[in-house]
Amino acid sequence: MANVILTTDGACIGNPGPGGWACVLRCNEAKSEIFGSERHTTNNRMELRAVIAGLTALKTACEVTLNTDSQYVKNGITQWMKKWKANGWLTSEKKPVLNQELWLELDEAVHRHNIHWQWVKGHATHADNIRCDQLAFEAAKKQISSPKA
Repeated sequence: MANVILTTDGACIGNPGPGGWACVLRCNEAKSEIFGSERHTTNNRMELRAVIAGLTALKTACEVTLNTDSQYVKNGITQWMKKWKANGWLTSEKKPVLNQELWLELDEAVHRHNIHWQWVKGHATHADNIRCDQLAFEAAKKQISSPKA
């Protein structure tokens, strides 16, 4: 199994508003950057999209150290999802789980890999997190300047 370091981040200009996501993948000496955007979204959706895209980019099962500055993503996948599934995708307040379709995509993506989830302080000293933030914000800004579809 290859050892991969995956760092992710999402950004939103306004919340909701134009959003972007990005991830940096490292395996040995190789480095890859992936990013994208959505015209009208939320920061949490972009955080989820970044992780899904990074994991989906891995074509074989990997040992993944996943760095995220999103407690929402880390806690959702490691703590809350099991309860959501048992409760029929309802929160403890009996409300539908937000972003369920993305959580289902993430649930599918994580099963292929052995993932070590790590929270990193956003926009601080983690170089790949800072790079992801830059890429995600630039992707979000392009949604503002591009013509409406």
